[in-house]
Amino acid sequence: MAQLLTHPSNSSRTSQLRLGIWIELVTIVWMMVEAAVALGVGFTTHSVSLQGFGMDSLIELLAGGILLWRLSVEQRGGTTKRVEQAERRAAWVTALGLFALSVYIIADSVLASLSKTLPEASWWGIGLAVAATLIMPILWQGKLRIAKRIGSAALKADAVCSVTCAYMSLTLLAGLMLNRFLGWWWADPLAGLALVYFLVREGREVLHEARTGESCACGCCLPESLELPQ
Repeated sequence: MAQLLTHPSNSSRTSQLRLGIWIELVTIVWMMVEAAVALGVGFTTHSVSLQGFGMDSLIELLAGGILLWRLSVEQRGGTTKRVEQAERRAAWVTALGLFALSVYIIADSVLASLSKTLPEASWWGIGLAVAATLIMPILWQGKLRIAKRIGSAALKADAVCSVTCAYMSLTLLAGLMLNRFLGWWWADPLAGLALVYFLVREGREVLHEARTGESCACGCCLPESLELPQ
């Protein structure tokens, strides 16, 4: 696994690894909340975009769990070879899951549009989208700082997943708000289709990781505009 920076001292690295574990735990807890609310409200209100957002959160839970395991093994001083093998297997599952989810959202969006299924407006969905839009950039900044300090390409890739999730949250919020305040029911399946762009992009890069072992999940080659200052 490629290293980003020269490792700091052992005590400093252990401290940063501990922070990495904590921030990943926070991410996992939030993804569980996000998935539960999005799927529950999404199927209740027939919202394609919320359903897709919730299913993506479940997929992110898998990736977060593997990363948490990796950081824990590294903190204990164990070898990461077995973890890296597990990461690649999980990457295959994640990539296939993202592509399958994309197909589901496309089919569901088309069906909803043709049948003119009217999604019910939900303040729960809007509240979730607003919360995710605020929380995910904070997680991104924390993960990226720690990733640079410990030289973790995997954590840096996970940080960019948080950025992708923030963009998805904004897309979701736009669709829900248009439906809630303007009554544009078609904005919901349209937002669902817009989510497919992020899912396919993420799936392609996770597939790259599965094939090569290089940590580029969610586009870890971060644009300069999104990099944090040294």
